[in-house]
Amino acid sequence: MKNVSLDEVDHVDRAVLPIGTDYPSGLVLDWHRHRRAQFLYGATGVMVVDTPEGTWTVPPERAVLIPAAIRHRVRMLGVSTRSLYIEPDAVPWWPAACTVVDVPPLLRELLLAAVEFEADYSLSGREGCVVALLLHEIAARTPLPFHVAIPAAADLASLCRAYLAAPDAGVTNAVWAARTAMSERAFTRRFRAETGESPAVWRTRARLLAAVPLLRTASVTEVSGRLGYASPAALTAAFTRAFGMPPSRFSHT
Repeated sequence: MKNVSLDEVDHVDRAVLPIGTDYPSGLVLDWHRHRRAQFLYGATGVMVVDTPEGTWTVPPERAVLIPAAIRHRVRMLGVSTRSLYIEPDAVPWWPAACTVVDVPPLLRELLLAAVEFEADYSLSGREGCVVALLLHEIAARTPLPFHVAIPAAADLASLCRAYLAAPDAGVTNAVWAARTAMSERAFTRRFRAETGESPAVWRTRARLLAAVPLLRTASVTEVSGRLGYASPAALTAAFTRAFGMPPSRFSHT
């Protein structure tokens, strides 16, 4: 099924509904939720998925598992998606929070085949086998670390979302503490309690995540300058340390 709304087919008696959708670049699917769990694969482009608990950046040819009924929004940057909408009781192993995963060639080809099925595809024969194998392949994926947590407290969440929108290497713990009218020590302790990591570590990861969409249209050299790194080598080292792969893997220039 291509460019079909989930609402049009959600009633169909199938545990898994594959849907392919093309989105204009920059489109934001505003806050919403699905009754079904969603496996959202970006065949092209970059996706940024927000929930109240965190932000997940999905590089090209990766996917994100979105739990059923979780409130989320998605920013699409040149994305053509292949989604599976899945009845929750069909995937009791589904993660409780969004999770970014790799999409190896077999899983990609299965997705491309499945979105050609009719909504009421046959459960026996080839179509049923493809869908069953899709779930086995998804269950075998391991999480990738392309996310940051968002604090529950509104004042800290506001700081974090503003930083994600415009990462600034010059921001310090002292700056953030002043904005929340707290001492630096108290602020740092509170931030760590909310997110599990220090504000400085959080900002470093946020800047690295910001590199992923920028690399769609800019070189590693350009991105390193925009994000305040001393050199392309400095960005490459930090990015590789955080994500296990160099930023050049995502650069198309």
